[in-house]
Amino acid sequence: MTVDPLWLWGGFTLFVLAMMALDLGVFHRKAHVVGFKEALGWTGVWVTLAMIFNAGVWYFSGPQKALEFFTGYLIEYSLSADNVFIFALIFSYFAVPPQWQHKVLFWGILGALVMRVIMIFAGVALISRFHWILYIFGVFLIFTGLKMIFKKDEEVHPEHNPIVRWFRRLVPVSSGHHEDKLVVRVNGRLMATPLMVVLVCVEVTDVIFAVDSIPAIFAVTLDPFIIYTSNVFAIMGLRSLYFVLGGMMGMFHYLKLGLGGVLSFIGVKMLLGHTAWKIDTLPALVVVAAILAASIVASLVHARRARAPVGKPEEKRDPVAEESIR
Repeated sequence: MTVDPLWLWGGFTLFVLAMMALDLGVFHRKAHVVGFKEALGWTGVWVTLAMIFNAGVWYFSGPQKALEFFTGYLIEYSLSADNVFIFALIFSYFAVPPQWQHKVLFWGILGALVMRVIMIFAGVALISRFHWILYIFGVFLIFTGLKMIFKKDEEVHPEHNPIVRWFRRLVPVSSGHHEDKLVVRVNGRLMATPLMVVLVCVEVTDVIFAVDSIPAIFAVTLDPFIIYTSNVFAIMGLRSLYFVLGGMMGMFHYLKLGLGGVLSFIGVKMLLGHTAWKIDTLPALVVVAAILAASIVASLVHARRARAPVGKPEEKRDPVAEESIR
């Protein structure tokens, strides 16, 4: 377990908070529908920042740490794509207008950062003390990956979630939306809005997915700073990724299979970590990238074939009939 200087953690956290304040306070001060070009631009910004940070890790900590960061970032960012589909279902279920979705994701991701820091430190501390937990994580990831591959898609019913039901019983919720407000005062009584319920669903969803994604990066590195920063960059790019993929959900038919394959492979890597068949970080990066690329290409081919018009079958010529006509 590597202990990095406190100023490094503080400096990175301040940078992230400053970027979020710039995002919400300047670029998204007024609620509006995030278009494809705007979302694609922000996606490029966060990917570029992640690569610049990766170059800094290479310069100050060497190629091995940089490779661990990049592999962890790729794993976390690809697994976060599954969150995007669930977020879309949640917003659709609660009929959240597009112009308010960015604010929900903003606060949802801010909460996710706090929860992931806790989970990362807890996980690293447990592994440092009880190394055999890695094998439990490995088996869990293989099981989760196979479940993702073979389990059919199910409808999402956030209202049935026990945490959401508990929240509704504990906190009074207003009957309708109040623009993009999370809390309002109705007849002198402070109440949560349905948008707050959506935020709770987003937070719960992220925690559930973090249970899969954070153990996956433990197969790559146990450096808390590398795990934390790769997670943060992946999460920060999640909002823009959602708006980029928002209108293309049906195009990624095989992506879930690819993500299941990635989780299963990372689980196998974790189980082989202390054997003669140990898989190093660079080969693991190549395999993960190949699985994701194959699933995306297969999805695009499938979507193209599905959109292709079905032509009329060519009529067979009957020489005898043609001759009789003549």
